[in-house]
Amino acid sequence: MIITKKEFLIRSGLQVQTLEFWIEQEWFFPEQTSLGLSFSDADVARAYLIRELAEKIGANDAGIDVILHLLDQLHGLRYAFEQLQVDMKGKTN
Repeated sequence: MIITKKEFLIRSGLQVQTLEFWIEQEWFFPEQTSLGLSFSDADVARAYLIRELAEKIGANDAGIDVILHLLDQLHGLRYAFEQLQVDMKGKTN
């Protein structure tokens, strides 16, 4: 589901300044539409993750950056593996 910046801020509990910082850090890549920035449910979940990393685990900005980068790589590899499986099934049929 695609949501507006305002809805994202409400659902994530973030302040505008925090969101702007996180976008600047490239922890989020919202889509720019004619109505402004748009976010997804996955972005809301990512915001909760970042908050937990910072507030409950005590990760600093550099640590959060590394963790998010590794998670993004993991998801990318998982997607690539799934695509490879689909391709391999197509070749055996």
